Amino acid sequence: MPAGRRSAGTPRPSRHPARTTSRPGAGGGPATAPLPASPGLASHSAAMGSGDDYDRMGERYAAHAEANPYNALYDRPAILALAGDVAGQRVLDVGCAAGALAAAFVGRGAEVLGIDASRTMIELAERRLAGRARFRVADVSRPLDFAASGSIDLVAASLVMHYLVDWVPTLREFRRVLAPGGRVVLSTHHPGEDWHWFERPNYFAIEQVVDRFPIGDETTEVRFYRRPLSAVFAAIREGGFQVDELAEPVPLPECAERFPEVYASLTTTPRFLYLRLLPRPPAATPGGGRPD
Repeated sequence: MPAGRRSAGTPRPSRHPARTTSRPGAGGGPATAPLPASPGLASHSAAMGSGDDYDRMGERYAAHAEANPYNALYDRPAILALAGDVAGQRVLDVGCAAGALAAAFVGRGAEVLGIDASRTMIELAERRLAGRARFRVADVSRPLDFAASGSIDLVAASLVMHYLVDWVPTLREFRRVLAPGGRVVLSTHHPGEDWHWFERPNYFAIEQVVDRFPIGDETTEVRFYRRPLSAVFAAIREGGFQVDELAEPVPLPECAERFPEVYASLTTTPRFLYLRLLPRPPAATPGGGRPD
């Protein structure tokens, strides 16, 4: 097996497609699909087909995401590090699933609103936080009408954006809801990893790909969008943001003892890309003023 590839016994990350032990499409369906006409998918929940898939998996999925090293020892710590001090701040947790990241923000003193496409995930999050955070079913590819302009200090989008064919409308909504001094932290698939894994002929294409991962005794098909790094940065700029920090972190040290194969992979091959975004100031006019 090539270096960095997961074996059959390697835990699968949640909220993104795990890599199967064979190439996508081998002995099965195609690895790519045409781009849909719709502007995007509701969230990581909808990417599996609909929020109903997560409704059906329910607590099995929540338990999987809670203990999975990709989530517990890699993604969540990296998101929290980029977020920085959140005490007393209003946090919008986009694609909150069963509330693991929301709980971490609450534990750091934040006021949290979590959204997800799956009603079951929202119910699990409400049960977990027991009134210490607010949750609602919402589609992140549509306007965030429930959030007033300037009402959020931090938008956290953990492993969600790659399920959207077009990032720009969602990023513009993130910018609208941010208060002065606010920021966005997000994680998404690393463009180089997706291109390498799916062996696509054109790195620069934006295309839907299909992968499969097991949760318990079931295998779920996942569809998401791979894109080049240049497309990520173009969407960020068009969405009204600039990159404050880009990170390619490694997992927490305890991962080396508990999941040595995962640790070896994640310390030699980038899996996710982490970004902290700040609203881009309006461009100055040639005369030194601001445009109307």
